[in-house]
Parts: sequence; C-alpha cells; structure tokens
Amino acid sequence: MKNIAGTVVAFTILPRHVLGRGYLAPSDQLTKGIIGTGIAGRQFLNYPGTRVTALCDVNQTNLAQAAALLDKKVKTFDDYRHLLLQKDIDFVHIATPPHWHGLMAIEAAAAGKDIWCETPMTHSIAEGRQVITAVQTYGRIFRLNLDHRIEGKLYGTNMPVKKLQKLVSSAILGGPITITLGPQTGFNWPFQNPGLTSLPAQPIPATLNYDRWLGPAPYKPYHINRIQHFPAYWDYSGGILAELGQQYLDPIQFILGKDETSPVEVAVEAPLQHPDVVGTWQKITFTYEDGCKIILDAEGREANAPFISGPAGKLYADFKSDIRDLETKLADFPDPPLAATDFVKAVKERQTFATNEENGHRSCTLVNMGIIALQLGRSLQFDPVKQTFLFDEGANRLLNKALRSTWK
Repeated sequence: MKNIAGTVVAFTILPRHVLGRGYLAPSDQLTKGIIGTGIAGRQFLNYPGTRVTALCDVNQTNLAQAAALLDKKVKTFDDYRHLLLQKDIDFVHIATPPHWHGLMAIEAAAAGKDIWCETPMTHSIAEGRQVITAVQTYGRIFRLNLDHRIEGKLYGTNMPVKKLQKLVSSAILGGPITITLGPQTGFNWPFQNPGLTSLPAQPIPATLNYDRWLGPAPYKPYHINRIQHFPAYWDYSGGILAELGQQYLDPIQFILGKDETSPVEVAVEAPLQHPDVVGTWQKITFTYEDGCKIILDAEGREANAPFISGPAGKLYADFKSDIRDLETKLADFPDPPLAATDFVKAVKERQTFATNEENGHRSCTLVNMGIIALQLGRSLQFDPVKQTFLFDEGANRLLNKALRSTWK
C-alpha cells in the first residue's frame, strides 16, 4: 500500500473496500448499489454522503423509473448477483420483499459489501443467525433501517425511546415490566389484508422476471396480487406483523434491555390461518425468562391500558404516570450509552451501527416467533440461547425456510 499510495490519491472515486479497514477513500461519498427499486428503494436514492452507482430490479419498469430519478447514468441489472460483482460499490441497500433479505445480505457480505437492509431483517430465525455469521466473518458493517431507538419519539406515545429505556433500567417502576402495543397505547395494527385464497394463473408481464422475483420462495403460478400485495402471503412476508412488527418491537426490545436475548414463550389468540394467505389475530404475548412481557393487542381490549406497567407504577402517553414527581426522580439516573447513529461515519470508521445484525436479529426473532405461532395456532416455548423451540418439532421445522431450486 505504501508503494502505491501516490497512485491511490490520484483517483477521485475509489470503493472503500479496496483500501481495507481504517481507510479514508479520496471520495467523501460512499458508493452504493440498490437492490429493489420500488418505494423503499427509491426513498434513499439521494441519502447524504452516498452516491448510487448501480441499481437492480427484476421489474424493468421500476428499474427504469428509478434510474430516471438520478442525475447521472448508472449501471442497471435484473440479477442482484451481477450487481454484487461490481467493484465500485461500498454498500448495498436491500429493499426487496422480505423473503430475499437474508440470502442477499449473506451474499453481499461474502462479496465484501457493507449492508443497509429494510425490515424485517430476515424471513426466518435460522436465516438471521446465518446473516450474523456472514457479516462478522467478512468484517462488514450492517445497518437495519430502523430509526426509533436512534432518535425522535416512539410512534403514538410522544415519548423519546432513550428516556423510556432510562426509566425501565432505573427500576423506578419495579419489575417485571409489561409493555402493551395496541391502539389504546398508540400502536395500531391495521388489518387491511388484500390476499386472495384463490388465484387463477395469469400471463406473466414481459417487463417482469417472475421466476427471479420468486427466487428462493416456492413456485406458485403468477398472479398480479402476489406481486402487488406480497405482504399478504406467508411465502414472501408475514402480514402486518412482518410489515410493522420489527419497526414497533425493536425499540421496545431496547427499552426492556433485551438486545442479547429472546422470549421463552409466545402465546397467540387468533383464528385458524390459511396455509397461503396471512390472516388476522387478536393478541400475541411474548414472555421473557424474568417475567417481562410484550403484549401485541390488536383490538385494544383494555381501554385504559398503560404503555408500560410494573409493580411500582405505570406510564401512559406523554410521560404521564401514577408515580409522583417521576421526571425529578428519573433525572438522577444515567442516560443510556451512546451508539453509532451516522451510517456513513460508521462505514468509514468501521463502527458497529446502532441497529445492527445482532440486535436486529433479536427483534426480528420476536416477529418470526409470532409468525410461527400464528401458522401453527398454538403457544410455543423457546430456548433463547440455542434459539430453538422446546418440545415442538413442528415449530422447529419452521425455524428455516426451504429454498427453492438452486438457491442456497
């Protein structure tokens, strides 16, 4: 590197992975490739400190529309594996349907790319563990696209996440803690499921590579509803629980201090689910080994339920509590430790990002535990260390998804 230093500084743009750890490339911008150019993929086309050099989508219409939004011409692909071979990419933004997230993240890490991934992180629990292994084996930086534990206020509660974490860790409310996510506490679970249980085969549009869109998912004849409403089908997502679940649950996991563990039980109240189409549910309850609970209440059964409750007190929206002078008492406790929240800086300086592969896997495990319990229609016991279900081989068969054809 010393011998070629003079040559290196002559370039204006150089992918950072060429220089290794601790580098600062001549360009101030990170170069990125975007896989999936729908709404989520386009949202961060012009993210500060980054520049798009390649786009990938199996839908040629989406691909052309995204490319037209950029100032300069970029390379376009309909196969993400070709994008990953490009040397001028520092990181990839994975913005595909969830059934692709894990496989693409693993291959991106192996290709030497850092990763920005949409939620849910993975489509199965086993896949999440494989992503952790790949990211750490290849020394990559992983960001899960979640912001609420980083900054701002938590959805309908009008309360900062860091302040809530400080409250729970202070033990002012006592323990174990119960957190309720339902319409009465500012968390709506909008069941507007457009999935259809009967889908006659339709002609595949010439602009869509449907086989590649399916990828590792089971083959099903093409119908436009599968593409437009993929969250409604188990093969590609998990309904509202997958679409909103990790966004809701990741900051709750942080508030409870559970980033390094998982619940020991998940219980569901829900109608019998269709094998192909995601259905509704009334209540999902996660219980940790220490007795802490997260309750997902879709119906808001308890009208005046507190957002957080413990043996010594309760907390409602706007930081209202039945504990007198709560703000004054809380001021004496330390704030939570700082984390890396600038993705560009994290990549340049090789810092673990605030929402990373490990805590992201744990919050995604909440989602996938709930999905498995819904599909089976029963409560499940879980070992948070081995990350397997207890006394239920049917549930353990769903820890991973069988990959179709040549995908592995």
